[in-house]
Amino acid sequence: MEYTSTRLKTLMKQRGISQTKLALDLNLKQEAISQYQENFYTADVENAMVFADYFDVSIDYLLDRTDNPKLK
Repeated sequence: MEYTSTRLKTLMKQRGISQTKLALDLNLKQEAISQYQENFYTADVENAMVFADYFDVSIDYLLDRTDNPKLK
């Protein structure tokens, strides 16, 4: 499952969250967060749900299928 790196970067920037903080909060490696942001690595369904829950947005928002972050 792919999502746009732009959405993840934007959400992190809006909330002032570093790659290291996100990795620690989600029990992931910082390198994985970096690879997600640069689209070298794509999130599976479980990780996409974790990102959506963490940032309180819909998966459709992460997938760039909508500009409404709360669309359910």
